[in-house]
Amino acid sequence: MPMNAQYRGPVDMPGVIPVFPLPGALLLPRGQMPLNIFEPRYLAMVDDALRDGHRLIGMIQPDPAHAGSPDKPALYKIGCVGRITQLAESGDGRYLLELTGVSRFRIEEELSVSTAYRQCRVTFAPFADDFVARKGETKVDRPAVLAALRGFLEANDLKADWDGIESAPNEALVNALSMMSPYGPAEKQALLEAPDLKTRAEILVAITEIELAKKNTEGEPQLQ
Repeated sequence: MPMNAQYRGPVDMPGVIPVFPLPGALLLPRGQMPLNIFEPRYLAMVDDALRDGHRLIGMIQPDPAHAGSPDKPALYKIGCVGRITQLAESGDGRYLLELTGVSRFRIEEELSVSTAYRQCRVTFAPFADDFVARKGETKVDRPAVLAALRGFLEANDLKADWDGIESAPNEALVNALSMMSPYGPAEKQALLEAPDLKTRAEILVAITEIELAKKNTEGEPQLQ
């Protein structure tokens, strides 16, 4: 995990974090997510995150099943917090940054704040295992994950660095494929909320097989 800070468990985490609602965005522990920040409220969020020393931003998806407003959509209850581990200024008012996933969180309460960006009181307690690197790797059905990936690549005429894939540990493989997968917000949320790595791998394989079956049946690409 490319960080100077060490997070050993939920007790090391702040109780209030800024949240960045972004449909289809999936961050997982120890995964890397590039972000292009240009809205003034999120530029301010990054500035404040750097200033307070935590450098943490909570990535979360809007929840389309519940009412909200275009400017303040309802949120899913579970997201993943990341630490800013790389940042560059573009020269035209944008930040180009990379978040490294630390742990999932559950929203307990959204706060009334003066900042333009949203802030929530959260708990990390249900996700203590997220702080343990490679937890549950031995239970992952790696051949099934690789078979699903191979089927997806072949169906979409894509190539991949198989040497890199073959050498990747199970956690890195499953989480990277989950984050890069082209599925919709509901599928991404299911991958996020999986209770363990084994279940996440099973969900990833199942979603991929369903989408490949649709494509084979209908003759048209169904992946979003």
